[in-house]
Amino acid sequence: MRLNKSTSHAIRILIDCTQAGEDLVKAAEISRRLDITPQNTFKIVHLLSRAGFIEAVRGRHGGVRLAKPASEIRIGHVVRAMESMAIEIEGDGAAKPSESKERAAGINQILDNALEAFISVLDQHTLQEMALGKKPGALGTAGGKPRAAKAAASRKAAAVNVPRKRQSLSAPRLS
Repeated sequence: MRLNKSTSHAIRILIDCTQAGEDLVKAAEISRRLDITPQNTFKIVHLLSRAGFIEAVRGRHGGVRLAKPASEIRIGHVVRAMESMAIEIEGDGAAKPSESKERAAGINQILDNALEAFISVLDQHTLQEMALGKKPGALGTAGGKPRAAKAAASRKAAAVNVPRKRQSLSAPRLS
């Protein structure tokens, strides 16, 4: 799945606001730092503000900042707010219109399920994790160990339980 460019810019803008903390950041500064056109920056900031991720303060000393802590902003929520979630499949001209609509509805349901699975993975991660630059393997921890370390430990434990005596693969002889 490929996210659109506006979604990528939105996440980068939110990360920039996260790094600024409580300070107000001017949209023009964000545009310059992230190398996004001012028009796109203002458009995306407006969308993020309407979605409740950032708050905008008008005026000479105004700017934008996160509306809530970065630890409470799920990446999946940002993607849902920015992406057009409607997927439409056009039917072929050979089928009857009712058959074509039924087939398209079935395909849409499958694609919607796949898209929701993709977004649900993003829901597991916060803006704070992205802003800190945590690596995907280190994001999910259980019992204080990163997932990758737990997997390596379980592979090592499984290797210890492997019998050392080589067994024949041929069928046993019957007497």
